Amino acid sequence: MAYRFRLAAQGLVVAALGLSLGACQSGNTDESAATAPVSQSQWNYPHTEQASLVETIHGVAVADPYRHLEANTPQTEAWVKAQQQFGQDYLANIPNKQAVVERITELWNFEKISAPFENGDNQFYYRNDGLQAQAVLYVKGIDGIEKPLLDPNRFSADGTVALSGVSVSNDGKTLAYGVSTSGSDWQQWQFIDIASGKKLADELKWIKFSSAVWDKENQGVFYARYDAPAGGDLLADVNFNQKVYYHKLGTDQRQDILIYERPQNKDWGFGIEVSEKGEYLLLSISQGTDKRNRFFYKSLFEPKAQVEELILNLEAEYEFLGNDGTVFYFKTDLDAPNGKVIAIDTRNSHKSQWQTIIPESKDPINAVAIINDHLVVSYLHDVLSQLSIYSLGGQKRQDVALPGKGNVAGPFGKASKDYFYYVFNSYIQPETTYKFDFKTAESTVVAKPKVSFNPDDYVSEQVFYTSKDGTRVPMMLSYKKGLVKNGQNPTLLYAYGGFAISMTPRFSPANIAWLDMGGIYAVPSLRGGADYGESWHQAGMFDKKQNVFDDYFAAAEYLFNEKYTNSSKLGAYGRSNGGLLMGAAVTQRPELFAAVLPAVGVLDMLRFHKFTIGWAWTSEYGSADNAAQFPALLAYSPYHNVKPQAYPATMVMTADHDDRVVPLHSFKFAAMLQAQQRGDKPVIMRIESNAGHGAGKPTAMKIDEFADIYSFLWQSFGLQLPQTLVK
Repeated sequence: MAYRFRLAAQGLVVAALGLSLGACQSGNTDESAATAPVSQSQWNYPHTEQASLVETIHGVAVADPYRHLEANTPQTEAWVKAQQQFGQDYLANIPNKQAVVERITELWNFEKISAPFENGDNQFYYRNDGLQAQAVLYVKGIDGIEKPLLDPNRFSADGTVALSGVSVSNDGKTLAYGVSTSGSDWQQWQFIDIASGKKLADELKWIKFSSAVWDKENQGVFYARYDAPAGGDLLADVNFNQKVYYHKLGTDQRQDILIYERPQNKDWGFGIEVSEKGEYLLLSISQGTDKRNRFFYKSLFEPKAQVEELILNLEAEYEFLGNDGTVFYFKTDLDAPNGKVIAIDTRNSHKSQWQTIIPESKDPINAVAIINDHLVVSYLHDVLSQLSIYSLGGQKRQDVALPGKGNVAGPFGKASKDYFYYVFNSYIQPETTYKFDFKTAESTVVAKPKVSFNPDDYVSEQVFYTSKDGTRVPMMLSYKKGLVKNGQNPTLLYAYGGFAISMTPRFSPANIAWLDMGGIYAVPSLRGGADYGESWHQAGMFDKKQNVFDDYFAAAEYLFNEKYTNSSKLGAYGRSNGGLLMGAAVTQRPELFAAVLPAVGVLDMLRFHKFTIGWAWTSEYGSADNAAQFPALLAYSPYHNVKPQAYPATMVMTADHDDRVVPLHSFKFAAMLQAQQRGDKPVIMRIESNAGHGAGKPTAMKIDEFADIYSFLWQSFGLQLPQTLVK
């Protein structure tokens, strides 16, 4: 789930749990209520204790029979191990799974090189030779000689200690880098002298959701951190009161200077930048995952300068792009849901004096960068990227020709350079890095991977369908050429639908394996994302969240009506907020799917805000503590809407070190679904060890995860793996 400090209830599902509303009292809990019924499933699931806990929230009785799985106790640990083993045994018995592993591995095994970035006389980039657990950071000097600078594969034997971020000093001489263990959001930052490769003694701890940003003198870094968790549970304790510090190289972290804090606003988070010429410290202040932000700044050339509150009201998104002296440029959605570019002179910053440089258009702005005294703007036209260049005054100079219909990552560059990099990819075209030169006004290829498949053998097309309320929704369909629309094709429907995250095309070698198996990979751009700007996002927030689910169900129905597939061959998969979508899919429309895979999902919508950073999502979902917002959350909360009926095959996926969406969501939901399953399909858990929400996962673990997903789907469809994959 992205972190950017970013339905009336008709009744309650307590009755579905076999709990009597009449037995509930107005107190907090009632231990005398009846217990939930035992699962009638044919599967011999690990035993799960059920409590008769009922809680009264805003006058409504809510059952929570598996709350004990929230606690990190020996009993919970034993239950997790039993569920983990049960899931592993089921997956291990799927015939020919190894063939899927081998094909994904073959496709994954190609050299991957990132877009470069430059500081001082050095150029930096990531390279993975194909199957390395983690990509290696390389440096190339002015002499053109490249060398590995930092190899995360040496951090741990199993590859589960990952590089979580890097920041190079402006002179290109010192590297700051963050390390994350087992996928946790907690980071520890360290430092290396680039010329010698020697590790410095400095260490910065208790950092989450922050990089380390160098001052212009290259003497130290600004960063944001939390206090150590008071409760001692690093993976579950709530995180509030982020603070901004300055660390000078060669000193102990305990001597770091507190630059800014806001104790009266414990939910404020700080995005930190330093302007390119080093004049200003810039603070983008977020509140939860709300896209809107405040913006403060501090002069770094005046030792006694105070933090100035340039934009104090939480009314719109303001993304700092760069500055020309006292003139600050921002991308904003103020009175412009699709985005625009404005200029604010800090000497006369009244809103009436703000200037619009690039006005809002029919296509939303995806990204902007100031490079070579130009504004380089990436737009989304029906979810597909377009790239245009404007003067700083807003006059359009040219469109950049792209190699096809897909997604652009970037642009990456600096105001002082006369070129920039961008990365193009699609569902069937791997990431290729291009360099655009302002002198020639043309792009050249910098890095194009050599892959073990021919993109011309595949199709990736865009279609449009109509949702329940008449909204037109785009969807990308990818498959191998020659596919016949006979209504029988195995199909994977992947989606997200939230937090203003756009579902732009993105390449994965594992997806090619799915297409090679004869599958269709379908990705709709549901409301809740920013595919059509902020209005599209807001149409899937708070009490409008049901729109997201309805968009997803309409995508499935479109695939049926157009004879791509049918309900016995359709699999549903989503992660994080997309895991919530999967929970809604299996509880609201189980008849649409043969298999559903909620991964690291938010599944208890009444208690998500009580753990780690979950409170930040109340700006997207609302909070059960709010009486007005509670009914909508209860109406779709997956955990609370499971009832005794037949469900499709379900694999609930989580990881033991996920401190973003804590595993208890998956534990409780899986226990509830196993207890209420009345059909003959399995409900299993896939619980990864030494892994988190997804970031930093080593290559072998990624390949194994995809192989399990595809094998589980194929088994659920009642199909034999294609002979072409069986060695």
